[in-house]
Amino acid sequence: MESLGRGDAVPGHVIHLPVAVHTLHAATELAARLAESLAFLPELDAGEVTVSAEDAQHERYRVFCDRLLFGTGRCGEREGHRGACVAGTAGNVPTTGHRTLIDAT
Repeated sequence: MESLGRGDAVPGHVIHLPVAVHTLHAATELAARLAESLAFLPELDAGEVTVSAEDAQHERYRVFCDRLLFGTGRCGEREGHRGACVAGTAGNVPTTGHRTLIDAT
């Protein structure tokens, strides 16, 4: 039996995994690293990864650009990156069928 991945038209649940760090920068870096380490999971939609302040969880900040690109997928670069969007690649690493994320260092 094939498992369902992200984007399938079946209602599902979203996992919220609270991890507290001191700064927005530290939160986005840790979120990017976690997303990279879990990129092998088809259920993960790294483009939707966000962070928020603990006392303002309604105000979220995107970690990845994820801009839809005409005919080539979505941008895999970090939010606020300089230069043109790059479809499905990060740091010139080729994609492997799953979203390739950028090195958070």
